[in-house]
Amino acid sequence: MDRKRRVLLVEVLGTVFIIFIGGALHFTYAFSGNNSFAAFFSAVNESVWEHLKLAFWPSLFWLLIAMVPLKNTVGNFFAAKAIGAYVMVLFIPAVFYSYTSLTVESIFAVDIATFIVAVIVGQIVSYKLYKHRKSPKWVSTLAIIAVILLAIIFVVFTFYPPHFAIFQDSQTGNYGI
Repeated sequence: MDRKRRVLLVEVLGTVFIIFIGGALHFTYAFSGNNSFAAFFSAVNESVWEHLKLAFWPSLFWLLIAMVPLKNTVGNFFAAKAIGAYVMVLFIPAVFYSYTSLTVESIFAVDIATFIVAVIVGQIVSYKLYKHRKSPKWVSTLAIIAVILLAIIFVVFTFYPPHFAIFQDSQTGNYGI
């Protein structure tokens, strides 16, 4: 299989992986009996923030999986995957707050579609960025740091969320766990 097809196949498989694992992570906290470790990766409530973890963590796991076949094939692997993950995480609240400003309340089917489209867009962005030339080592290092920082923020804000609307559970009005 040529390089271009292999890269495309890995990204398509990644899209499916992220969507299915992200969907599963919506329920793992409750299924775990509200286990604190599961809270790191799972949505612990119905806030917009917690739903961002459903895209972020599977995309990070996929980065680790895709690194094996692609790291030496793609010259800017870490930068492309980091930007793709950030696109997913930014796309979801942008769409959610845009459409709910018109509808006043969320629509479950739109929320699911938003998640799926966010994953697809993030994966497309990564794939398109792969076509650029090899990035300098400092860019890869910065990308890895940006992903690690976001991972830390997700964990910390799960247990100690700021009292902003994005962190508020839409069903209970509570924040965090």
